[in-house]
Amino acid sequence: MSDTLDRADLKILRALQQDGRLSTVALAEKVGLSPTATTERVKRLTRDGFIKGYHAELNPALLDRSLLVFIEVTLDKTTPDVFAKFAVAVRASREILECHLVAGGFDYLIKTRVKDMEAYRYLLTQTILSMPGVRESRSYAVMEEVKHQNELPV
Repeated sequence: MSDTLDRADLKILRALQQDGRLSTVALAEKVGLSPTATTERVKRLTRDGFIKGYHAELNPALLDRSLLVFIEVTLDKTTPDVFAKFAVAVRASREILECHLVAGGFDYLIKTRVKDMEAYRYLLTQTILSMPGVRESRSYAVMEEVKHQNELPV
């Protein structure tokens, strides 16, 4: 953790992670500062990159995206140009929520949410397996989401 953050900064970050819609007055009350001091701290935390943005958390089931799937992807070559082409293709796919280059027995771990298995199969065959450099994949459909948390422990 950065040495530039004090207790008040950490309180602000915790509060905003729990509810990014807090008004400045409500946030100030929560962290024990004046609204002016709170506003200045939030501006600094944003400017310094600690706060990257504000987002609404949507309900996947109500938006026909209840099937959560993780996919291991192995590339045919692990060269910079293949990594770069694969990354461009991943960024162009709206269905891919996350993609991480990992160390281990495969190259990338992808997270996606789709309507159902038919939609997943289409995504796999028409998008992921046709991406540059993809040699093989392994899929893991989630049966139960035991814990879902976007908040960082600060």
